Amino acid sequence: MKHALLALALLAAAPAQAQCYADYKAKQDDPLRLHYGVAQVPDSACSKAAATAVLSPRLAAGGWTLLNVVSVFGPETLNSKKASAGAYFLRY
Repeated sequence: MKHALLALALLAAAPAQAQCYADYKAKQDDPLRLHYGVAQVPDSACSKAAATAVLSPRLAAGGWTLLNVVSVFGPETLNSKKASAGAYFLRY
C-alpha cells in the first residue's frame, strides 16, 4: 500500500507536458514576400532567443528568412492567433 501511495504522489508531482508556441515574422527576397506565422517549438525552446534558434533552420529549409520571433506562449493563446497566421499557422 505504501508503494502505491508513493507512486501516486510521484505522478501527481510530475509536471504536466506543457506546449510552447512562437509567433514570428519571416521574409523571402526577389520578389519580396513577408509572412506572419505560428509554430510549435520544444518546451526547452520556450523563450524568444531559443525559439529563434529553432525556427531559423526550419524556415530556411522552406526558403524563408526569419526576421524575428514576436512572442512565445502556451496553448491558451493559440486559437487567438490562428486567423492572423492563415496558411502559416503551425506550418513550420
